[in-house]
Amino acid sequence: HSEPMNAKIDDDQPNALFIFSGRDTRIAKGGEAMAQFVGKGHDFFACLHGTVGEETDQATFDKLWDNRVEAWFPNGKADARLNRFDIGSAELWETDVALSGRLKMLFGGTVKPSESSSHAVVGSIA
Repeated sequence: HSEPMNAKIDDDQPNALFIFSGRDTRIAKGGEAMAQFVGKGHDFFACLHGTVGEETDQATFDKLWDNRVEAWFPNGKADARLNRFDIGSAELWETDVALSGRLKMLFGGTVKPSESSSHAVVGSIA
């Protein structure tokens, strides 16, 4: 099942997300995984599928470590594990509904496809 986590992005590795966790958590076991994201304005949604494994590159670990991460690990870096989520595919939705569609939603009407959001399925960009 899902649990909230904070994903970090390394601009040099665009097809991966990085997640710090404890060493004995479910995500630390690795394997196939899914991640879901919702934009702050609820206008963007993403569902990602891929594989999780440990990131062993110390330079990447140090680059992504910051005060917000450190707050979760009282004993510092020794307690943390950096997990790498390699994205294999993604489904993306953008809910930029036209004004007429928003009014229909507000009053319980039916939104036509031309008034609704966009949707895309993408594979790896690697």
